[in-house]
Amino acid sequence: MTGGTPTMHANDRDLGTRFHDLMEVVVRWLPLRLSRVVAPSFLGFALINGFTFGIDLLLLTLLRSGLGLLVPLAFTIAYVLAFGLSFVLNRALNFRSHAPVGPQAGLYAVAILINYLAFVLGVGSALTELGLQYHLSRIVAGACEAAFMYSVLRWVVFRDTKN
Repeated sequence: MTGGTPTMHANDRDLGTRFHDLMEVVVRWLPLRLSRVVAPSFLGFALINGFTFGIDLLLLTLLRSGLGLLVPLAFTIAYVLAFGLSFVLNRALNFRSHAPVGPQAGLYAVAILINYLAFVLGVGSALTELGLQYHLSRIVAGACEAAFMYSVLRWVVFRDTKN
């Protein structure tokens, strides 16, 4: 501090700003002119949701293979826990939202309910019933979820940001 005025150092910036800055740097280095079409928030979403999807699959394995829960119940529990984590991380790090959390959580709840019914139970359970191994069913459903959830997060839930 000089003269009572705080100075800004790189370490003083919040984690969300540093995360977004890193995503901007990585996007600039993407090959084949992808930097023109890939938003930093999309890359951040992919990283965060890739991580939370791994958590989802880990929980699914523990619940289904470890505890022997039925597939729809195991999908549901793993999904709710992973998407709760995804909301917190995307809000804080990726979209850096400062809007009231209540309305955002409500919109998010509606989005994950639609996502859950259409992709997790619909696609995931249907593919399992058709004979596809449950991990593979969940991965296919996850690919469908990704497009839907990024769109909803960026343009509906966290629309107050400039990402």
